[in-house]
Amino acid sequence: MALFSRKLKSFLVSPSINDTPSVAVIKSIIIRSLSLMQSNNDSIVDVISDIFKETHDWDTLTRTLPSLQLTHSIVQQVLLQLQLPDHSRSALNFFHWSAKTQNFQHQIYSYCIAVHILVRAQQLADAKVLLHSALKTSESSSTRYCMVEPLLGSYKVVGSSPLVFDLLVQAYAKLRMFEDGFEACCYLENHGFCLNLSSFNALLHGMQKSGENAVVWKVYEHMIRKRKCPNEITVRTMISALCKEGKLQTVVDLLDRIHGKRCPPIVIVNSNLVFKVIEEGRIEEGMELLKRMLQKNLILDTIASSLVVYTKLKLGNLESAWEVYDEMLKRGFSANSFLLSSFIKAYCDRGEIQEAESTLQEMKNMGLKPYDETFNRLIEGCYKAGEFEACVEHFEEMISRGLVPSCSSFNEMVRGLCEIGDSEKANGFLSVVLDKGFSPDQVTYFHLMSGYEKQGKIQQVLKLYYEMEYKSLSPGLPVFTVLIREKAGLLQNEMVARGMKPMQMK
Repeated sequence: MALFSRKLKSFLVSPSINDTPSVAVIKSIIIRSLSLMQSNNDSIVDVISDIFKETHDWDTLTRTLPSLQLTHSIVQQVLLQLQLPDHSRSALNFFHWSAKTQNFQHQIYSYCIAVHILVRAQQLADAKVLLHSALKTSESSSTRYCMVEPLLGSYKVVGSSPLVFDLLVQAYAKLRMFEDGFEACCYLENHGFCLNLSSFNALLHGMQKSGENAVVWKVYEHMIRKRKCPNEITVRTMISALCKEGKLQTVVDLLDRIHGKRCPPIVIVNSNLVFKVIEEGRIEEGMELLKRMLQKNLILDTIASSLVVYTKLKLGNLESAWEVYDEMLKRGFSANSFLLSSFIKAYCDRGEIQEAESTLQEMKNMGLKPYDETFNRLIEGCYKAGEFEACVEHFEEMISRGLVPSCSSFNEMVRGLCEIGDSEKANGFLSVVLDKGFSPDQVTYFHLMSGYEKQGKIQQVLKLYYEMEYKSLSPGLPVFTVLIREKAGLLQNEMVARGMKPMQMK
C-alpha cells in the first residue's frame, strides 16, 4: 500500500501528465483520498471506484494505477461500489480493464456481480457476452451448479432482476450445454424463480436442432407439469422434433382415427407426449399430464377420454375399460377404430379370439375401418391360439384392403404355416407382400427355410439363403444350423448310395 501511495504522489507531480486536462478531476480525487489510504486500506476501493466513474480511458487508468495489486475481494467491492445503473458502464470498464491490463483472472462470483449490474441497467447485450464467457470459464468445473449458485448468491446483494436467470439458461442453450441448462431451470424453480417461456423455447430449439429428441420431450413434459403453456414457437419446435423422429405421420394417423378429422398441431404434440409417457409405463404421470392439459384446453376431450380407456387396457383392466368406454358413449362421444382395435388386442392377449372376432365385426357394423394394427393383432392372436386358418383369412383381408402387415405378425403367420407343412403357401405370401414394399428380416427366412428343410426341399432352402445374401441380411446361427443339417443329410444319403455306413460319433 505504501508503494501504491508513492506512485500516486509521483503521478501528481509528473511533468509529463501534470497539465493534462483529462486527469485534472482524477488528481483531485486522489488528493482527497491519500490521507484516507494511509489510515485505512479499504479506502483503495473508494479511490478506484471514483477514478472509474470519471474516466473510461484505459491508458489514463493504467498510468494512474501502475502498481495496483488487485485481489478478488477488492475487485468485488469495486464492482459493488459501481452497481448503480448510472455507473454500470464504469463497472464493465473496470471488469475488462483489470482482466486485460492487470492479467487478473476473475472468479465466477465476480462475473456474476458484473452480470447482475448490467442486467439491472438493461445492458443485456453486454450481460450475455459476460455470461457466455463465464460459462466457458466454468465448463471444466466438476461442480454441477458452479454458475447458478453464485448467480443466486449475488442476486440480492446487487438488487438484480429475475431476467438474469433467463439470460443464463438462454446462454446455456446457445453454447449447447443443454443438460446443464435444464438442471439450472429445475434448480432455480426450486429456489422460487419461474423462468420465462422464451428460455424453455431456447432450450427446446437447441436440443431439437442437435437431434437430442429424448431430452426435448423431457423438457417439454417438465413445462406442462409446471403449468408453462406452450406458444406457437414451442409447438413448431416440437412438431419438428416429431418429424426428425419420423413419428409425425404415425401420430397424425392415430389421432385421425380417434377424432375423425385432422387435429391442431398443439393437440398432436400433447397427445404424443401423453401417449409416450403411458407407453413407458408411467401411468400416474401420464394421467396427471392429461388432467393439466384438459384444464388448459391443450387437448381435445375425445382424445383424452380415449387415452383413459387405452390406459385401462394397458393396465389389463379390460372390464374397467369397457365401463369407461360405455360412459364415453353416454356423454355423446362416438366410437372410434383406435379404441376398438385396442380392445381387440386386449382380447387377443388373453387368448379370447372369439371376443376379438366379435369386436372386429362390431367395428365393421359401425362403419369403422379396421387398419393395419387391427389385423396385425388378430394375426398374432390367432397364431398363438392355433387358429391358422383364421390367421390366413385376416392376412388375406388385410392385403385386399391395401394394407401391409408388420414384420412380426407376418413372421408369426409364416411360422404357423411352416409348422403344419404348408411352406409353399407361406413362401407365396412372401412374394405377395414383397411386391407391396414389405421388408422381411432374418426370422422370416429362418421360418421358411426350416419349413422346407422338414420337407427335404434342399433347393428351396438354398434359394432362400441366396436371396438373403442378395438382400444383405445376415443369416445368423439359426439359419446356418438349418443349412448344416441339410448338408449333413445330403452327405449321409451319398454315403449310403456308395455302400458306406456312417460312423457313430462318441
